[in-house]
Amino acid sequence: MGRGDKKTKRGKISIGSHGKLRPKRKKFNVRPKPVKDAQEKEA
Repeated sequence: MGRGDKKTKRGKISIGSHGKLRPKRKKFNVRPKPVKDAQEKEA
């Protein structure tokens, strides 16, 4: 176990694969922008 093992984090880094243990990093964190119209109507 270790570097050559596909099920460990270190093994996934050496092989260059991703999975549940080592998910791919998303470039941008996408969030819906808050709508100003709804906030103004409540006030």
